[in-house]
Amino acid sequence: MAKKVLAFDFGASSGRAMIGEYDGKLINVTEIHRFSNDTVVTGGRMYWDVLRLLFEVKTAINKAVKEYKIDAIGIDTWGVDFGLLNVHGELLSNPNHYRDERTVGMPEETEKFISPSALYALTGTQTMRINTLYQLYYLAHYRPELLAQADTMLFMPDLFAYFLTGAKRAEATIASTSNFLDPKTKQFNTALLEKLGIPTRILPEIIQPGETYGMLSEELCREFDCDPIPVVAVCTHDTASAVAAAPAEGDFVYISCGTWSLFGTELSAPVINAESERIQYTNEGGYEGTTRFLKNIMGLWLIQESRRQWIREGENVSYADLEREALAAEPFKCFIDCDAPEFETAGDLPNRVREFCRVTGQYVPETRGEVMRCIYESLAMKYKLNFNALREVSDKAFTQINMLGGGIKDTLLCRLTANATGVRVVAGPTEATVMGNIAVQLIALGELSSWRDARRVITDSTPLKVYEPEESAAWDSAYSEYVKYLGKSAKN
Repeated sequence: MAKKVLAFDFGASSGRAMIGEYDGKLINVTEIHRFSNDTVVTGGRMYWDVLRLLFEVKTAINKAVKEYKIDAIGIDTWGVDFGLLNVHGELLSNPNHYRDERTVGMPEETEKFISPSALYALTGTQTMRINTLYQLYYLAHYRPELLAQADTMLFMPDLFAYFLTGAKRAEATIASTSNFLDPKTKQFNTALLEKLGIPTRILPEIIQPGETYGMLSEELCREFDCDPIPVVAVCTHDTASAVAAAPAEGDFVYISCGTWSLFGTELSAPVINAESERIQYTNEGGYEGTTRFLKNIMGLWLIQESRRQWIREGENVSYADLEREALAAEPFKCFIDCDAPEFETAGDLPNRVREFCRVTGQYVPETRGEVMRCIYESLAMKYKLNFNALREVSDKAFTQINMLGGGIKDTLLCRLTANATGVRVVAGPTEATVMGNIAVQLIALGELSSWRDARRVITDSTPLKVYEPEESAAWDSAYSEYVKYLGKSAKN
């Protein structure tokens, strides 16, 4: 009988539980539970409601064991964030959200102890204030009493695995988002943490994708009236799971599309040199020890938060409405740098776009459609910028981009990406993260023979859509105007 696995995929605004089964030819996926992931703001701080999320996890497991006989469980989440446990294994506080502003200025403060170049040479990681390193630095210097109580730090997927099994371990791909993992040794750089005053006693053991955290605890087995079930350490960083599912062979470029756009390629070893530092590319872990050489780009957050603002203003506008209005607007009238600091946090994104354009001496978009056109084209231009840089630093002539994840439902962005970069875009699978999660579980159970076999099956199991480039000459002409505004900020 074919084995069934339960995959949990947590995003920044929602989560879902999916049953995966391999029938010998295709991987079939069934959603059994979906839930919101709502940020909680209190006392001026942003938190994840982790115990509410645990309730949803338990709800899904209970349903899965009642309606299916599941053989394994796997969990993937966003990166960088973590929870702290005390010596009794109790959660000390709700994990902070990476967009919380407590880390503003922390990268600059760490320069008192280590230069940005020296830090990059050690970790090969793009400087972003959201990184775990800067969150821990903040705690060590501004909330030392909290760290003093901490016995173990667990990244978000590891924390959920701990709640299910009692095992305190860190899976390698999620650990690689921390900015203190050595990408060559695949171990935490304890000397770096000590230099920054961060206690290393809180670090858990690192395990690899495909290993098992442990079995579902006796307490939970009694609660669900089920036999012990292994909780498999999949590629627990959601982007790592998505890339593991990429329907590609050989050299390829991917964009994992969601709240963030993760733009990169898959390599056999990390790249850490002056050029990779200049373009601020990150070396994160992938399946079987591969390197995800990538850049974090602000992504669909810009569109999502703009829509939320318009809804707050009483305009009940859908994503389809915004796409249609963007298409109706005149192209190439203004651009933003998607990664400018004013676009990082929640709030009135449309007016921040207008202010950026005003301060930088551009046409100021007035209508919703003009704002959206500006955002869409700026994202596509950012992809073009990174595509060109990746070709140069890797010395590889990439001719195709694979766009993965839920963001590919935005067909306009896929079309504009092909037009901007001048190469074919292959969009799919939409459920790349879940498929990668399921595939690693099936390999661990012996249902799939290898990662190569898994990618072949995933390609056969999911529809792909191809976008050929059009109007590339117009995009090339507008690109020189776009680059004028890189590194700009309305706050400067």
